[in-house]
Amino acid sequence: MIKDRFKRDWDKLVEVEPLLFASFVPMIYPDDDESKRPFNDLYTELTDRDKLNHQCTVGLDDFNQSNPSKKMNLVLFMDAIEHVVKIHRIITTSYGNALLVGVGGSGRKSLTELSTSIACFETIQIEIVKGYGLNEWRDDMRRIMINCGVEFNDTIFLLNDTQIVLETFVEDVNNILNNGEIPNLFNAAEDMQNVLDGIKDATKGQQNVKTFQDADYFDYFIERCKQKLHVVLTFSPIGEAFRRRLRMFPSLVNCTTIDWFLAWPREAL
Repeated sequence: MIKDRFKRDWDKLVEVEPLLFASFVPMIYPDDDESKRPFNDLYTELTDRDKLNHQCTVGLDDFNQSNPSKKMNLVLFMDAIEHVVKIHRIITTSYGNALLVGVGGSGRKSLTELSTSIACFETIQIEIVKGYGLNEWRDDMRRIMINCGVEFNDTIFLLNDTQIVLETFVEDVNNILNNGEIPNLFNAAEDMQNVLDGIKDATKGQQNVKTFQDADYFDYFIERCKQKLHVVLTFSPIGEAFRRRLRMFPSLVNCTTIDWFLAWPREAL
């Protein structure tokens, strides 16, 4: 098609296959200051695979230094790096969310955490303990939303299907993906007041909020959540639950980018 329609030769256009693009090779910082967050919107073709591997290794080292209690010992072969490139692209895109499909042990969680480290984002996961139910889940969701909407932190909410204790969890995630919020999450007067106080304090001095009423502040809070919260779901395709959830909650597909984790090649084993 390229040769017929554009009169160009694919082999001359593409120096290295598979064709990959990313915004973290080279890593470019504002004012060349490495203490600042790197740019995530300078998208370039990855023709130097050695530099790509090196940057992923640096990201892994940074993660292990920042998280000594959960160090990752990853072998960064090319198939794994391709997934890092894909996940990084998804989470650094505005309103980007991911559905990573693969069996347990395929590296979905580890490669997401590596991608998050490279992007200099924060990963939040829920901790399932005995008695964890809807109240605990909603408390965690409020904490995540405040982290994004008030504190304005780039946040990855990483959820594995083994953590879904109640199907209500999936319904809430579906609402976040579709609307950016969970209905009535801040229905209690105290919870709503905490949000309003936080967003007013965080936006103090901004010209665009001078005429805001409380309802406007809450809408602005939700918009900030949409900008900063990225959902990454790691689901197994095995079993009826996967198919049922996709049928019942279409935003799991419609509002995410899907990345399939297939069997690793022989060189990775």
